[in-house]
Amino acid sequence: MHTHEHVLSLVSQDLPTDELLCDLADLFKVFGDSTRIKILYGLFEQEMCVCAIAELLGMSQSAISHQLKVLKDSNLVSNRREGKTIYYFLADDHVRSMIGQGFEHLIEERKESK
Repeated sequence: MHTHEHVLSLVSQDLPTDELLCDLADLFKVFGDSTRIKILYGLFEQEMCVCAIAELLGMSQSAISHQLKVLKDSNLVSNRREGKTIYYFLADDHVRSMIGQGFEHLIEERKESK
């Protein structure tokens, strides 16, 4: 039998707190909905109002508003007001990077399985 003391010592030094890991898990849960992913993808190129996103996805404005609230609460999208219209956009480049990395992983995985 061998011991793992050295490895466990190294890993435990860099292991984030349980609270931070739970927050990370919650963030990834937000990406678990295809409607939210479609909204984020739509916002890659252009900021949009709720009615434009609803038209793009063929959904009701209330359904889109609900999903935008989830995305906003997770700091993935931000908004700005212009008169009575609120425009939504990606909160920062990290959002684009996270989705981009996921796609790269999927594409690479699919190439390897051929």
